[in-house]
Amino acid sequence: MTDPAAAKPKPQRSWRRAVLIALAVLCLLPIIGVLLHAVLPPPPTILMWQRVVAGDGLDYRWRGLNDISPNLVNAAIASEDARFCSHEGFDMEAIEKALDNNAEGGRIRGGSTISQQTAKNVFLWPQRGWIRKGLEAGYTVLIETVWSKRRIMEVYLNVAEFAPGVYGAEAASRRLFGKSARNLSPREAARLAAVLPAPRRYKAASPGPYVRRRAARVQAAAGTVRNQGLSACVLRPRGAA
Repeated sequence: MTDPAAAKPKPQRSWRRAVLIALAVLCLLPIIGVLLHAVLPPPPTILMWQRVVAGDGLDYRWRGLNDISPNLVNAAIASEDARFCSHEGFDMEAIEKALDNNAEGGRIRGGSTISQQTAKNVFLWPQRGWIRKGLEAGYTVLIETVWSKRRIMEVYLNVAEFAPGVYGAEAASRRLFGKSARNLSPREAARLAAVLPAPRRYKAASPGPYVRRRAARVQAAAGTVRNQGLSACVLRPRGAA
């Protein structure tokens, strides 16, 4: 005769099984999210909803990369991540320079790549902290593994904040310049890229002296990016399918 007590699962074993299931789910969720956003536009992000609560509004209009001017791709690479096509998510040289500069008491600067910024913007929250930076690194590895460089740039240019409550190249182009993102001139693209580090402080449409100077440097560097093929992992050659 079976002992009823022996048939019941031991509490300790049930607890361990629940923990293992929970850990498996936590591990799978990031992978599922990255796989989904490899083909689907991300929904409004945590940052976007925080801004909505703060009263900024929400202007977020997804556009495929074919509908965004190559001028903005070149300007973003020139401004934010010159080695975007050659690194695998982390630019160690830029990180070392940032650490050295910060240690010497200079103006605080970051070493985040476009891949890292995309991981943070889409999946995480904006506030700094070691937990967020650790998760950001994990997501960066995932998107660099699963997504193409072209997809990373496409998502980045769609979720980046260009002005208070204005996200992505299309919304910024319409709001600030009255045109589609596909028609941005090199000068306009450089202005948008120039405000990316601090879009709530600087204005692309009516820039002050600092933004004008920075935009001029970005526009010149974007020409170098184009001429040296530093955006080749993103921009398809003319005539390519």
